[in-house]
Amino acid sequence: MAVQHFDFLVLGLGGVGSATLYHLASRGYQVAGIDRFPIAHDRGSSHGHTRLIRQSYFEHPAYVPLVQRAFELWEQLGIEHGRDVYYETGIIECGPKDGELVSGVLASAAQHNLDVEHLSVSQARDRWPQFGFSEHDSIVYEQRAGFLLVEQCVSAHVELAQWAGAETFCDQTILEVKSESNVVRVKTNKAEFTADKVVLGVGAWARDLIPELADLITVLRKPLHWFQADDALYSRKSGCPSFLFETEAGHYYGFPSSDCRGLKVARHSGGEVVSDPLQVDRTLDETEREDVRKFLSVHLPGVSNQPTDHTVCMYSMTPDSHFVIDRSQADGRIVYAAGLSGHGFKFTAALGEVLADMASEESPAFDLSLFQRCRFD
Repeated sequence: MAVQHFDFLVLGLGGVGSATLYHLASRGYQVAGIDRFPIAHDRGSSHGHTRLIRQSYFEHPAYVPLVQRAFELWEQLGIEHGRDVYYETGIIECGPKDGELVSGVLASAAQHNLDVEHLSVSQARDRWPQFGFSEHDSIVYEQRAGFLLVEQCVSAHVELAQWAGAETFCDQTILEVKSESNVVRVKTNKAEFTADKVVLGVGAWARDLIPELADLITVLRKPLHWFQADDALYSRKSGCPSFLFETEAGHYYGFPSSDCRGLKVARHSGGEVVSDPLQVDRTLDETEREDVRKFLSVHLPGVSNQPTDHTVCMYSMTPDSHFVIDRSQADGRIVYAAGLSGHGFKFTAALGEVLADMASEESPAFDLSLFQRCRFD
């Protein structure tokens, strides 16, 4: 079989890869994407129906310009494709006064002049009687927040890329990424390709395909849960916001009901270590469901304890929970984004643009110093 050559190859077509494919194709390059699974599959980190997007980023103020660009690009994607991918619900963020969540939100809001409301417990109870708040809670609300329809985001990026001329090769396992003098060669179980530049957005498989990250990334198994809920109280159409809580037991987040499965909730902190992403346990331990039931009983007491669905995804964690966005130490023609640490999907529209800039030797519009690989040396 003849070796196919492209200007760029994008390895992995989840959140990061699909967006990168779109940005490169829309600039007129000859580009192809490769994935071991079908588009918008449920075997990695970019699935599960919804993902939060929020602006006053408690994790670090440096994320704010990047997520602001992501908001613009998600809205542009919906218009260009003719499919809604983002729904604004607003978000409640609640935690102890001395915790990291609310203090981080307020710090980012102050640094970037963002509009957030800092509410008293009585104000929050009056406004959202369907939520439970303790007297010791600190509560903020941000209207510029909501959720993305994750599979629709991925498929829309890929479809637009294909309409612009990109090729996709699914159900192909990447066996080798090899640097040669004039090209980068990629071998799969079915074909062989060469490219001038390669972009990797391979999620939980970064340890295998990006050698300099092999000892840095830990993959965690993360169950997502849906429960029956009264639409009059907990649906998007009734005005229920998304939410993020910092509690003694951990961080929990969720979304108002948007389909027949009801309200979605998950624990952000913790997680079982995954040694092989292909062998992750996708069954649900009842103790995992009971954990989120306890959270719901305190903070969303009107939600039924009757589950309707679940799924399992993976987080690819770095030691400091910040992303790694960089060039390969071995070959500057290879760029990547990895280790998104369970909070990356909202950024992927912008990360695709950043990686397209890096791969095509253009200067990204953002300060990426927080995300460099060398911080771990």
